Amino acid sequence: MGSVRWAFRCGSWTPSRSDWLFATRCVQTEEKDRIGQYMFAKDAKSAMAGRLLLRKFVCERMAIPWSEIRLERSPRGKPYLAAPLKASLDNGQAWNFNVSHQGDYAVLAAEQGVQVGVDIMKTTMPGSSSVSEFFRIMTRQFTAYEWSIIQSAGSEHQQLAAFYRHWALKESFIKAIGTGLGFNLQRVEFHLSTEPLTLGRVLRQTKMHLDEEEEENWLFEESLLDADHHIAVALGLADIPGPSLPS
Repeated sequence: MGSVRWAFRCGSWTPSRSDWLFATRCVQTEEKDRIGQYMFAKDAKSAMAGRLLLRKFVCERMAIPWSEIRLERSPRGKPYLAAPLKASLDNGQAWNFNVSHQGDYAVLAAEQGVQVGVDIMKTTMPGSSSVSEFFRIMTRQFTAYEWSIIQSAGSEHQQLAAFYRHWALKESFIKAIGTGLGFNLQRVEFHLSTEPLTLGRVLRQTKMHLDEEEEENWLFEESLLDADHHIAVALGLADIPGPSLPS
């Protein structure tokens, strides 16, 4: 089966006005309009990079001419290839893909024959509150077990790193199954690998419990792009029925 992992450092991309206008002509009108809604130029640039990564992947790995690519979103926001309807398949396996952008990077993960979701998080200090207050506000997003791991990580920065690591894992799963904000994140609990997460290495030992039952049909990849950017990729067997989700 095919597997693709790409990362693009948006912070090093400084497009001129003509470059940006060219980029907007490379995406669909609704994508351009959505990107234009971002308040900050940095976020708009990252979103554009994500959309261009998607199109580059479809063009290069699925052998579909750029002009024929039509990307749409499911009712819950997951991107998919809407046209051409007869997309090329490698080894008879359909591609699934997902993108994420946060901090200084946009990332893409794609896989054949399985559900895929990706999320990237940058470890940053809360802007307008203390770490303890930030954690209090986010209490309902994690289980008691997860909070025990996060708050025992060491310094405040280490606790934040653990927080964002758990958050990326949860988001990668939510994005893989294509659900939205209505999903109760406390239904999902992650048990991290006992091995340390270090640069240049991909961990695949982290386990997920859904409704207190360990899920054997899901694999999670974790890696660091640099000391502050954590990536999680969720991979689930496409022919396994998903969990019962709220509509």
